[in-house]
Formats: sequence, structure tokens, C-alpha cells
Amino acid sequence: MTTHNDDATQTILVTGASGYIASWIVKYLLEAGHTVHATVRDPARQDSVAHLQRASRNAPGKLKIFKADLVNPGSFQEAMQGCNTVIHTASPFILEGYTDPNEALVKPAVEGTRNVLNTVNQCASVQRVVLTSSVASLHGDNIEIKNKSNGMFNESDWNTSSSIDHNPYHFSKVKAEQLAWEMQKNQNLWDLVVINPSMVVGPSITKNSQSGSIDILMQLADGRLGIGVPQLYFGVVDVRDVAQAHIAAALTTTAKGRYILSAETLSLMGIASHLKAKWGKQFRFPFIISPKFLTWLAGPLLGPVTRAFVSRNVGYRIAFDNSKSRNELGLHYRTIKNSLVEHFQQLIDDDLLKPKAKN
Repeated sequence: MTTHNDDATQTILVTGASGYIASWIVKYLLEAGHTVHATVRDPARQDSVAHLQRASRNAPGKLKIFKADLVNPGSFQEAMQGCNTVIHTASPFILEGYTDPNEALVKPAVEGTRNVLNTVNQCASVQRVVLTSSVASLHGDNIEIKNKSNGMFNESDWNTSSSIDHNPYHFSKVKAEQLAWEMQKNQNLWDLVVINPSMVVGPSITKNSQSGSIDILMQLADGRLGIGVPQLYFGVVDVRDVAQAHIAAALTTTAKGRYILSAETLSLMGIASHLKAKWGKQFRFPFIISPKFLTWLAGPLLGPVTRAFVSRNVGYRIAFDNSKSRNELGLHYRTIKNSLVEHFQQLIDDDLLKPKAKN
């Protein structure tokens, strides 16, 4: 793997450094001897920074922690000084519990990207930006797989079906990524590489990380889906592979464009059966697939699930072409069954899930 400076170590800014994916990126960069400028919203909060400080203790790289807020223009300026590369992972990840999707999701994702890239434009040392996007930028609903002649989404696909009212999280990812490409085209000082992971699973470095996959694992185990689970399919990838891909994208001179990261496709029942194989009856895993019409009827009772979402997503198996990430970033994907088992074990160890008492 060639680097910008031929195997010299770099100074790399990682935004949103306390996050689920970013924490692994920081850990791996420090272990490889790089200097990491890590931004968090509040460096005084121990739960934001303790795991990063732990990761730096015996690593050859240097860690510097900075305060920065996505929606505060100019707040990344100090952290970016002297950096060769910016890995921008910070973005809101909220799937429910908000009233205004524009304020909760779209605005911080788009304005945050704008703020970071405006600062990149003023920072002569930065040669490359790696942006964390999502497969949500490629497609909105699973039904769209029917338009793909080879049955797979690839890097040329763009999500045109999501809006502020339908799949607003997806919409926020599309808008932020589109803005990044637009800003990249308007200058010639830095290049842009975008990482588009599917659903991310696997152990976290901190108890405090939030991810949609944790919510799904909890729902599969605690009986909320005990009656029946909808036939919903996801691309799935291990968090450590996602972190390694960001680093390869930062350091490989020939990396360009977008990279889908997805190891395999699993249904909710497929995920449950991997867990059931290890934990059996210790948790209330679902045992039947709920018919689509029942899911459709119950949709509005399931929280943020709309009937339109059920119609366009349940029952459609999706797949992603990951060959570009393997060929150009040298990625070797981990087996997802092991990732799920490790992740689930961590939820038990962290007391987020308790096995049923054995009779």
C-alpha cells in the first residue's frame, strides 16, 4: 500500500472521534504510529475521551484531543492545523425520537460537512479528505434492487427516492455526500474519497457508543420481536473492517471515488439465528417471520416505521458489490457471524442485556 508520503507517518484529523467507527480508526492510526488530532464535542467529558486516551497509552502514535462542534463554523480550525488528511466521520445518527427531521438530521449532517470542508479550503496542508457516508446514499428503499440488472447496488448508484418525509436519515446522508462532492469539484488543493458502509456491527471500544445495530440486537433479544420478525434485509459489515477501509482510503495514493463496504446480506431472522445458535433459549429471540401484510398493518405501531416503508422494504433481498473495496483498498472482510457474536457478548458484558435465569 503506497501512502502520500511513502510510508512516512502522517498527521491525521479524525472528526467525531469518540464515535463507534471513529474510535477504531483512532486506535488503528495510533498503533501504526501516526499523529491523530481527534475532535470531540466536549473533551472534559471522560466518557467521550477515556477510551481514546487508553488506546494511545502504549501506542507509538501521538494523540491530541480538540473541542469542535459540527454546527459551529470555524470550530475545526485549530484541530486541522498541520494535518495531511482529514477523516470526517462526525454526523448525527438518530433513527427515532425526534420531532423535526430537518433540525435533528439533515441540517447538522449538511452544515457539519460544509463547516469541515470550508476549513479544509483554508488549510494548505490538507491533501485528502475521507468522508464517512453510507449505503443510504446509494439507495433509499430495498425495492430499488429490482431496477438493478445484476441484482447488486454499486458505487455508481445514487439514492433519489428519499426525502425529508420518507427515510429522512437516508436523505441526510445523500445531501451531505452530494455537498462534499460539489465542494471538492470547486477547488484543486485536496481530493475526496467517500466510504459507504452498510449496517455496521461488531464490538465497540467504549460502552457509550451508539449505533443502529445495537438497537436491532437489543430488539431481537428482549422479546420486542418475539411474536414475529419482518422479512427485512440489510447489508452488514464489521466495524473494524470499516475503520481499516477509512485508513486505507486515507493512505493509498490511488484510492478515488466511493467505496461500498458490505460483507454479506442478512435478514433480521438471519441475524437472530446466528445469535440463537450460541445463546439458544437464554433470550427471547424471534422464531417466526411475520407475514408482510401483518407488518404493514402494525407498521405505525412499531415506532418510526411507516406503511410506505413496509411496502417498499419488507421482502426485498438486497446485495452490494464490494469488489472495488477489495481490489483497491485491499480489504479482507471478516465473517459476520463472529462479529455479531462478539457484539452481542459485549452487550451482555456491559449489562445492557441479561440472559434469562436457567431453570
